[in-house]
Amino acid sequence: MLINNNIAFIDWQNLYQWLDWQINYNKFRVFLTDKFKIKKAYYFLWFREKENLLYEKLQEAWFILIFNEKPQHLKSDKKWNIDVNLVFHAMRKLYESVIWEEDKFDKIVLVSWDWDFKVMVDFFKEKEKFLKVIFPNKKYASSLYKDLTFKYLYYLNDAKEKLEHKKRGS
Repeated sequence: MLINNNIAFIDWQNLYQWLDWQINYNKFRVFLTDKFKIKKAYYFLWFREKENLLYEKLQEAWFILIFNEKPQHLKSDKKWNIDVNLVFHAMRKLYESVIWEEDKFDKIVLVSWDWDFKVMVDFFKEKEKFLKVIFPNKKYASSLYKDLTFKYLYYLNDAKEKLEHKKRGS
């Protein structure tokens, strides 16, 4: 049974990098609410001024944006420690809901293919606070999640028809 107060943590880098089609953010947010009873959806991504249009679209779709700034010493655009930031926020949400009874939630949904979250997923499962891991693409789902039963897995490609961004006139 799905409860009505779940939260989602979305790793933008994994979603963007491993989806072989363009997602409609408004449809994606509605999908998360309808299918997984997501009340709040936290979207973890880097901040670059040239991406302001993307950020605006995400906010219009009711995503809560959590930015990582690029450390000055990094030359690469590939790794900005989004994983660490996401895990920290998930654990903080759990702590706040238990200790201070603020922002109570029922379960979390993780949108990522990345095995870096396996320890967090196992912990939330153990505490009965985990609902699903949504892989952007079945082909690239981490094999480290193979011990999760089907009830904990979802592949976004299964909802492509509902979620794909269609160009006007097509």
